[in-house]
Amino acid sequence: MEETSLRKRREDEKSIQSIEHKTTNLQKELGLFSGICIIVGTIIGSGIFISPKSVLSNMEALGTMITKSGGEYPYLMEAFGPIPAFLFSWTSLFVIKPSSFAIICLSFSEYVSAPFYSGCNPPQVVIKLLAAAAILLITTVNALSVRLGSYVQNVFTAAKMVIVVVIIISGLVLLAQGNTRNFENSFEGTKLSLGAIGLAFYNGLWAYDGWNQLNYITEELRNPFRNLPLAIIIGIPLVTGCYILMNVSYFTVMTATELLQSQAVA
Repeated sequence: MEETSLRKRREDEKSIQSIEHKTTNLQKELGLFSGICIIVGTIIGSGIFISPKSVLSNMEALGTMITKSGGEYPYLMEAFGPIPAFLFSWTSLFVIKPSSFAIICLSFSEYVSAPFYSGCNPPQVVIKLLAAAAILLITTVNALSVRLGSYVQNVFTAAKMVIVVVIIISGLVLLAQGNTRNFENSFEGTKLSLGAIGLAFYNGLWAYDGWNQLNYITEELRNPFRNLPLAIIIGIPLVTGCYILMNVSYFTVMTATELLQSQAVA
């Protein structure tokens, strides 16, 4: 009886081992333009400051060596093993990404609701309800299809860039007409302190977050060895140039005090 059961167990083990293991990969639906839109669309509106040179030399190299989705997770897995990779993934999934997404959606809601409450700030309940609706909509779109999510991302990035270009052109036209008074004594009345400098740097860092987003979906990118570095080379300098010109445009039409008091600057 025991021999029969042992023989059967061995046969079962052999049959299990003989089964061909199939891996499921993500569909490669994203091209170069979609990659650029992901980087540009994510950075403009959130951020971490880092030079294009550092991004290109580090994240591009990792992304082309290890062509797996998940951002830093597969790199940590290959370099340090499962525990650091799991800790990063857990922290990113439950803390970093949800909080960043919530802040972005709250900012979006504040800008959308601001025109309907001229002269006062929109109620917090309205802002939070709009943010919740935006989160549900974005989640649904991305859950339905990679192609649909990419299309929506491209459309909204294009719309965002149109708004950015309009702001830049308007500011540069006024600057060319001689409106430079806001650039004179720009730091008048400000106090120099270590805390203020740190806060200024932190806000600058936040403005550039999203530079590594394409590495989270490397498997969905067509020809990642070509399109990943190209998207970084094109996307980050484009965002940097837009940010510099937008700040010039802001100070052309607004004083430092008006800028600080405005909840929705643009």
